[in-house]
Amino acid sequence: MNRANGGTRIFECPADYRAFVNLIAAAGDRVPMRISAWCLMPNHFHLVLWPLEDGDLSRWMQWLLTAHVRRYHNARGPDSRGRVWQGRFKAFPVQQDAHLLTVLRYVERNPLRASLTPWAEDWPWSSLGSPDALTLTTPLIRPSGWVGLVNSAQTVAEVEALDRSVTRGTPLGTADWVAATVRDLGLESSIRFRGRPRKEVP
Repeated sequence: MNRANGGTRIFECPADYRAFVNLIAAAGDRVPMRISAWCLMPNHFHLVLWPLEDGDLSRWMQWLLTAHVRRYHNARGPDSRGRVWQGRFKAFPVQQDAHLLTVLRYVERNPLRASLTPWAEDWPWSSLGSPDALTLTTPLIRPSGWVGLVNSAQTVAEVEALDRSVTRGTPLGTADWVAATVRDLGLESSIRFRGRPRKEVP
């Protein structure tokens, strides 16, 4: 996931959206990558990726964002310069069970949550609205009635957990899986309490 610098609109017309989708496809020619879901919004994007090898995610994203910045400035003329994206992309590991389905729903219902469309499947710049635009590969089969599930509101707890994972990079899964993933990937900082320590009352 990444946002435009300053929250400005980065996809201004259908051609901008199409160009980014084409770059996603082209990135796979440089670094093979399995894509499970995607959604482009006016000022940010979401991707659910399933890397083949360690390090592939960073290499793939670096190529995609660098290529997009080049295309963005070229399309807007010689006076276009400066940062396009707010910084490094945000990512977090997801357990391949119901938690992954929660993430897929979250990504594909983004346009609905943002009131950009009355039905999630009507947004053309997502894996739900344009399932054939990019080859999709996922370790789980979407259940029957998937479109209805995406259009149904997620619980407050689900959204809060997802927002925390996006913001802090906290792995999303069962407690045991999260603990093992944090240990294996050295993500201890993603689960530490942030803020000033609480004062103890004697």
